[in-house]
Amino acid sequence: MWGSIWARYPDAVIEFDLSARGGSTDLRWTLYVRPPAPSPAAIGHLRKRMNELINANLRYTFGQ
Repeated sequence: MWGSIWARYPDAVIEFDLSARGGSTDLRWTLYVRPPAPSPAAIGHLRKRMNELINANLRYTFGQ
């Protein structure tokens, strides 16, 4: 679990689930935020930022 990376949502928590699949590992992350839920636009921003941090930046560390 990660604590919040957003000042606007200090109670947000990101939970990571790893599961083995054959010779690889699947990664799933879930973002939890206390009500009231962020607007659809804010959710899109949060998802995009997590995608960049987890997926894009991780790939770059491996040179892909």
